[in-house]
Amino acid sequence: MAGHTAGSAVAAGSGTVSGWSVHRPGPIGSGPLAAVRRPLPEPGPHDLLLDVEACGVCRTDLHLAEGDLAPRRPGTVPGHEIVGRVAATGSAVTGFRLGDRAGGAWLRDTCGACRYCRAGHENLCPASRYTGWDADGGFAEAALVPADYAYPLPDTQDATQLAPLLCAGIIGYRALRRSALPPGGRLGLYGFGASAHLAAQIALAEGATVHVLTRSEQARTLALGLGAASAGDAYDRPPEPLDAAILFAPVGDLVPVALEALDRSGTLAVAGIHLTDIPVLNYQRHLFQERNLRSVTSNTREDGREFLATAARVGIQVTVSPYPLRRAPEALADLAADRVHGAAVLIPG
Repeated sequence: MAGHTAGSAVAAGSGTVSGWSVHRPGPIGSGPLAAVRRPLPEPGPHDLLLDVEACGVCRTDLHLAEGDLAPRRPGTVPGHEIVGRVAATGSAVTGFRLGDRAGGAWLRDTCGACRYCRAGHENLCPASRYTGWDADGGFAEAALVPADYAYPLPDTQDATQLAPLLCAGIIGYRALRRSALPPGGRLGLYGFGASAHLAAQIALAEGATVHVLTRSEQARTLALGLGAASAGDAYDRPPEPLDAAILFAPVGDLVPVALEALDRSGTLAVAGIHLTDIPVLNYQRHLFQERNLRSVTSNTREDGREFLATAARVGIQVTVSPYPLRRAPEALADLAADRVHGAAVLIPG
């Protein structure tokens, strides 16, 4: 194996690892995931081999499994909220040592040379690549992560608590910043799953008033427990006009609903990678008075570093629903049916 190896269970095992791949994209009830056993991956010069401790289950994984995101390669292992121990390093890796805890996230690689990368907008790089879409991810016992795109993680927290931070947290943080929420402003969150329940805590810690709109009664209870000022159905009107809103639910019908709830000059940020069709908007009702509609595309590594530092400072609480790795299809089915409380996380072994 290239580079340096450690004596972890994965690195010292039979030379194969178990996991799940997207075998035949389609409705979750059709069984799009297939159990696989593959050779232990070997790190290239700039890679880390992680012995996976936990991997979060993101709605993007569900979109990939169901075919909302066209697969970029056959049989890809999904999962991009990876927490693991460094079991081996490529020959050119200098920032990590064997046994270090590291995180692998959605953004996997960029060209570093295009005008977007040079301007600090690497999330828009046309050559960007993504974990669990362009390359195998963390629904497995081991995963490769490019060292330059990995995050050092603390040993003091449970791996299941850290995993959702690596996409749900980072994307929620970028969406919060894209929403242009003013200091002390009124924020509406449409949908309240893994990402929203983390973004809400950042907003609350920064002095915002948070209103949650979601179809899940369980999620409304969680929102109020975290300090939301109100929690209603996704199509309800919040009790006061909003300065900003974030749409986490992948439901295009909610775009005009959220725009109508904005006060003058308010901004709606759409956080998902996939959204059903948006109905026709009425200029006067939905956009006039300088209301803004913004998309959110991936994240930069700086977003990740800022969020992880902010989460540590705020003492963010992560609500987790753990599943053993063997129950990955069940975790995705529960996510599709809004049965997950907080964030679903897979645990190998």
